[in-house]
Amino acid sequence: MLRPIAPNSSPAEVESYPRFNHVTDGKSGMDVEIAYVDKCAGRMAYRANDSSRDTIVLAPEMMPIHDMRHQNADLDSVGFQIVSHVSSVTDFGSDTQVRERYPDEISALLTALTGADLVVVTGQGVRRFAERSGLSGSLDNSRPARFAHVDVSGKTAAAFSQRSLPEGMPTPRRSAHYNVWRATSGAPQDVPLALCDARTVSAADLLPADAIFDRDGIDIWSFEGLVLAHAPGHRWCWYSDMTPGEVVVFKTHDSDPDRACCVPHVAFDNPLAGPEAPPRASIEMRAIGYWF
Repeated sequence: MLRPIAPNSSPAEVESYPRFNHVTDGKSGMDVEIAYVDKCAGRMAYRANDSSRDTIVLAPEMMPIHDMRHQNADLDSVGFQIVSHVSSVTDFGSDTQVRERYPDEISALLTALTGADLVVVTGQGVRRFAERSGLSGSLDNSRPARFAHVDVSGKTAAAFSQRSLPEGMPTPRRSAHYNVWRATSGAPQDVPLALCDARTVSAADLLPADAIFDRDGIDIWSFEGLVLAHAPGHRWCWYSDMTPGEVVVFKTHDSDPDRACCVPHVAFDNPLAGPEAPPRASIEMRAIGYWF
């Protein structure tokens, strides 16, 4: 079990944090429906809020999924990792608390896990709610992602890395994009997050698509993301019964070709969660690590 990183860890404490483990395969406990897209449907588009205008063509497949709760995985090989992490944020529904406390905590966490020379947290956090929650769809971009995707394409990642690099910094030799996902509701999660082992994904499985941020029926801006077509060799994983005291960190791009590049992910319906399970609530923070 990894020890927690406290929110106000000193640089020495952060440096001493164990950075990498080796993956151990977990046994498949069940099959679930993974919402792949149709590889022959042409270029697709999806929106943060008004999904009625999306052009995603789903081609779902039943796939085995491995509970990694008692297994080890690392960012360099499979592309994701669970970490015990106690936040000083006592109310993740408070925009003020999240804005004032959370980015520094995420920066410290990713510095410890990756050894990056610089971590830049981008955005203020995305809160999502399962459809059974009255909050689902009430906030900007607040519904679970119901098709397998990667947040950014390689082209978008390069542009975002350059845009987020502080002025005056040297050109990095490597940059990597991360998503830090925390379930803020109780266990079990009725709509957990499925993660695809990066080693089992080929470039041919990932299709460029337009990610569009919209509000009140108006498209505001867009960038290129990726959606995932089915391949029988994909290895899907999840973490059961997540608590607010832990996070899953996963990569959405890495410029180093010798490391895991990106982790497709998607929300799925948990057949082990009964009707009494609380609707899933989660928050995700995105950040970029730089090495010089």
